[in-house]
Amino acid sequence: MNVARIGTAVQGLTAAEYAFQGSLTYAKDRLAMRSLSGTKAPEKAADPIIVHPAVRNMLLTEKAFAEGGRALVYYLSHFADTVAKGEGKELKFADQMLSLLTPIAKAFLTETGLEAANHGIQVYGGHGFVSEWGMEQNVRDTRISCLYEGTTEIQALDLLGRKVLGSQGKLLANFVNVIQEFCEENKENDEMGQFIRPLAKHLKEWGDLTARIGMQATETPDAVGGAAVDYMYFSGYVTLAYLWARMALVAQTAIANGTGEKAFYDAKVKTAQFYFAKLLPRTTTHVQRISTGVEPYMSMDVDQFAF
Repeated sequence: MNVARIGTAVQGLTAAEYAFQGSLTYAKDRLAMRSLSGTKAPEKAADPIIVHPAVRNMLLTEKAFAEGGRALVYYLSHFADTVAKGEGKELKFADQMLSLLTPIAKAFLTETGLEAANHGIQVYGGHGFVSEWGMEQNVRDTRISCLYEGTTEIQALDLLGRKVLGSQGKLLANFVNVIQEFCEENKENDEMGQFIRPLAKHLKEWGDLTARIGMQATETPDAVGGAAVDYMYFSGYVTLAYLWARMALVAQTAIANGTGEKAFYDAKVKTAQFYFAKLLPRTTTHVQRISTGVEPYMSMDVDQFAF
């Protein structure tokens, strides 16, 4: 089932990639308005829409989710191969990592894939609903991936209830230790500071958040169900932050070594910077929602929903 759910996660990242490739091509060609900072294409009647910050935000969101999602699938595939071919402690560790990360990948990558697919339509504007462009088909195809192999809500419950709290935090501790080791290894790297500092902060917050939910659940069992989806999103954003930090390190090293593909690696670093600056802060909202507890969900009587 882990492998089947990883396969569904792949559908989410491919939706993000498809949306990005299509809308990037369109944004370079479609003319509308002039750049607020000055004309960028004076030979044309208007500037390509890729010059506008709002469009770049959508494109970079698609790109960050697609490339970050691909890194997560590769990471999981490594553990899946180890489970299939490994032995001893290596096999046990891989199986535990796979157990923890699979519900994150399945739920987070399909939901962010759907978000990216919706951005694909938005970049195209009215043309996004014209079937010949493929953007509306991408949204329809991607929507079902949030349901396949267990809905987002079920995967979130599996993550928080069974994998994290059910293991008394052991499965989460395995991954936390991996990320902590990465942070420790690179804490003296000045160029990596922009990634290591926020990653370490979120890592501590992950542990604190888990403990808080556990305490809430001892008094109100519904607290787990109330927090699960937000917890899944928090976990997903931090997981991709770790993988983007790793990619940034590889890219910075390649640039320092005089790679002949500097533009490619520079784009990786800048996409990582975008992810940390514009997407990772979404965790704040999920933490705040969890902190308010389950009462706002459960206080209304069933009959009151109709009023």
